[in-house]
Amino acid sequence: MDIHSAPIVVAGCGSMGLPMARQMLAAGFLVSGYDVRPPEEFGDFADHLLPDAVKIAQADVLVSVVRDEDQTLALCFDEQGVFRRDSHPRWLVVSSTLSPRFVLRLEKMLPDDVVLVDAPMSGAPFSAERGTLTFMLGGPAAAVDFLLPLFECMGERLFRAGDTGSGMTLKVLNNYVAACSVVAVRRAIDMAQELGVETELLRYVMQSSSGGTWFGNRFAEIDWAREGYDPGNTIGILEKDVRSALDAVRDRSEIADHVLDHGVLDALRALKPLSS
Repeated sequence: MDIHSAPIVVAGCGSMGLPMARQMLAAGFLVSGYDVRPPEEFGDFADHLLPDAVKIAQADVLVSVVRDEDQTLALCFDEQGVFRRDSHPRWLVVSSTLSPRFVLRLEKMLPDDVVLVDAPMSGAPFSAERGTLTFMLGGPAAAVDFLLPLFECMGERLFRAGDTGSGMTLKVLNNYVAACSVVAVRRAIDMAQELGVETELLRYVMQSSSGGTWFGNRFAEIDWAREGYDPGNTIGILEKDVRSALDAVRDRSEIADHVLDHGVLDALRALKPLSS
């Protein structure tokens, strides 16, 4: 089978999943979307949305970009129950950011004829819209080879990490560092406002100096950069990502429960929206 002729479903057509699906469609792949929200919320992509989860069985490849572990279980086994049916996709690509432990547990829960590849991505929605995401790929080499053209059309940097779960491990560690930079940049902006320093000038200086970070350098492009903490928004997702990284090391006494872990989580939860 050639991936270009394989029916593909992207489940979770949100701020990342929808532009990812659009990139696949533009590249000529046979892509449909699935989401629990009504089709009218998806503009010109509405015609490509499946009417219900039962239709996902017609796909060969399911790309999951749902929010968290609970939604992943709902998609695979509970409410939508894709893999409880006799007919189901043969490849499951997990592009949500989840605990590596959960990914390995999920793999064991799947039917024997399903291959799981963990393919979390890094980059804000603007990167997804431009097809410039970074993917971290874990799973059997043959499966990654088969799926590679999908990742190539959505991303410009692809890292093959190794066995199942290794891509997710890279991602949660990356996002731990990203979370640290988010709280540091936002803290510096708060202090600059209190001290009467122009925040745009501060960001330019940081970008040109040792304070440069992915978050700070792209602050103006990141649609969630000014958000305060809410469990349902992107800052809330970042909190979930940090907890996923900590779950990966929770039984490693020599590195578990570091003082920075609590500080990052507390600082994320304390973020207030920026007004200017």
